[in-house]
Amino acid sequence: MPVSLSPALEPFLDLLRCPTCRTALHPGHGALRCPAGHTFDIARHGYVSLLTGTRATSGDDAAMARARDRFLSTGSYGPIRQAVARLAADAMPEQGTVLDVGCGTGYYLAGLLDQLPGARGLGLDTSVRALRSTARAHERAAAVTWDVFRPFPLADQMADLVLDVFAPRNPSEFHRVLRPTGRLVVVRPTGRHLAELRGQVPALVTIDPAKEQRLFTALAPFFETSHTQQVEYATSLTRTQALDLVGMTPSARHLNRADLAGNGLLPDQVTVSVLATAYRPR
Repeated sequence: MPVSLSPALEPFLDLLRCPTCRTALHPGHGALRCPAGHTFDIARHGYVSLLTGTRATSGDDAAMARARDRFLSTGSYGPIRQAVARLAADAMPEQGTVLDVGCGTGYYLAGLLDQLPGARGLGLDTSVRALRSTARAHERAAAVTWDVFRPFPLADQMADLVLDVFAPRNPSEFHRVLRPTGRLVVVRPTGRHLAELRGQVPALVTIDPAKEQRLFTALAPFFETSHTQQVEYATSLTRTQALDLVGMTPSARHLNRADLAGNGLLPDQVTVSVLATAYRPR
């Protein structure tokens, strides 16, 4: 039996484009199709797979997605979600469109949509495991598989807001899909973020001291800074939460959870420290 299009995805049909020939997509027989005959399956979990060619390997695997869901459900990153919502709300029209690039499980997108009752949101990610969560994270959140480093399968100037929270960036595509009055919101860690955990688990990905300069260099041709907010606080961790926090990072691919579980030095408190910046398109 063909899978029907989810109610959350239906409003985005006029904004989606075939990734092969850039023409409009239309639903039919459990898939989205373009006039040239390219076909993209609608998954029974609610997302649509537009990613073609070589399969991306950078997204969450099943264990990482489960760890992310568990950890974020504790509310430990709630202040980050609130900061994103504040920055975004200043720029969003009442019935605006949000594009969350590298959306993961949809945690930040859902939080924003809760604050904007007239808005709709679309999450892009390479991880089908994470997108299953995004597709059910909010009734107005749709989900599509895509690789941030490729040209987005989206119409020009389709978004009022682009979110990039702990995710890779594609500045030229961010600029193309944003309306001239729109905003880009980028959240990234400072050097103090999770310092206690990184001190006990050296294999965790380090934070490049030149990260801010590289971000400025990449975005400057397309965007100018509107406002930056620093979010920093201490949060307590149970042992399970510490394991999930490690398990949701890219470093989890190279770490053995069983070995970590035997590490008696995992911290019971960590510093959360991020910068959240809103940018205007040039």
